[in-house]
Amino acid sequence: MAFVYRSTTISKVCIHAVEGLKHCCRFLSTAENKSTLPLSGIRVLDFTRILAGPFCTMLLGDLGAEVIKVERLVTGDDTRTWGPPFANSESTYFLSINRNKKSVALDIKSDGGKEIIRQLASTSDVLVENFVPGTLDRQGLGYEDLSAVNKKLIFCSITGFGSTGPYASRAGYDVIASGVGGLMHITGSKDGEPVKTGVALTDLSTGLYAHSAILAALLQRRQTHQGQWIQCNLLSTQVSLLTHIASNYLNSNVEATRIGSAHASIVPYQAFETSDGWLVVGAGNDKLFANLCKSIGHAQLSSDERFCSNHCRVNNRKILVELLSEIFRPEPTSHWLQVLEGSGIAYGPINDLPQVFSDPQVRHMEAVQTVQHRAAGEIKLLSPAVKYSGFCSGKMTAPPVLGEHTVSVLRDILNYGPEQIEELKDSGCISELKH
Repeated sequence: MAFVYRSTTISKVCIHAVEGLKHCCRFLSTAENKSTLPLSGIRVLDFTRILAGPFCTMLLGDLGAEVIKVERLVTGDDTRTWGPPFANSESTYFLSINRNKKSVALDIKSDGGKEIIRQLASTSDVLVENFVPGTLDRQGLGYEDLSAVNKKLIFCSITGFGSTGPYASRAGYDVIASGVGGLMHITGSKDGEPVKTGVALTDLSTGLYAHSAILAALLQRRQTHQGQWIQCNLLSTQVSLLTHIASNYLNSNVEATRIGSAHASIVPYQAFETSDGWLVVGAGNDKLFANLCKSIGHAQLSSDERFCSNHCRVNNRKILVELLSEIFRPEPTSHWLQVLEGSGIAYGPINDLPQVFSDPQVRHMEAVQTVQHRAAGEIKLLSPAVKYSGFCSGKMTAPPVLGEHTVSVLRDILNYGPEQIEELKDSGCISELKH
């Protein structure tokens, strides 16, 4: 679809350009702005559910791609039922990772459903799926099958453990991959049990890997005019994220241990309890440590031979942390925030969620947007984390209700007529939103 820009709109944007992306987004309508996004014109066929895959396709949608989310009849994406909490009837979990998408509900095991998928694949640029390896192949909808229909199709598979190897057939969840991949071994208090992170970082990081891999494949396709098969998996992601922890072991045979909020190689770099909460402090070099000591009124600590270098501080970690804990504990967090302001030290409070979303910097970044959802009413969604000088993502669309776009996709993209659509409904291979 082509969009016509009104000269008055362009004038307004130009006049306010110096005021930045925020004002740009206010003056461009959603439709007009969509046509300027880098993935405008790219169609993504989304066969994913749970977290890693939907997070990936949501990011593609943020960049302007048309994302068609293919869901099971009746139940849809698993996370539609994950709750409480719910916003009216809608799972807040599902709402968090499915903005800027269209929902098509169909039975991919039916002949009619398979034909719809083949036709959609022939008109799409990208397909993302996170089934157990072999599932789509058995339906005749795997990479080899669909690349025969569309040689330019970029087919991205997200699995728990890869498509081959001894674990390939296992179901993959974040908590399992973070255990097998070592993250839980190094997360938690020193004398406590292994714990998972507060959000599913392995899942989310895999989604980020898949997102960047798809962008790379789209760039390469401009040269080769060929699609390809991208394989991402949670375990490979998690092992890669061990970075310096892995290097310590592989090159120096140093095993990692759980040390709470502390850092294995930098001291002080951790949370300290205050009279009413917690404060995180990081002194990454000797100069910063001296600044910290001066700011908190204990300059003598930086010249103490036990603490005069980071090497010494790591070796005397326990003693220094106990001393600093005694200093920080009597005063409230707000006191220390004022004391450390302008010191050059990395510091900040450990906020609960009300504090996060009332934080002045978070509010300044406009990290939350309000949208109108068809079933849940007014809902709040997190904004994309990245801003660009060359375009702005504009107002997002609400996550779809199950089957909300089944008919419009068949009609407008595949040119199905009313009779064909009614036949598919009657056969039970598609469903649509019931008003």
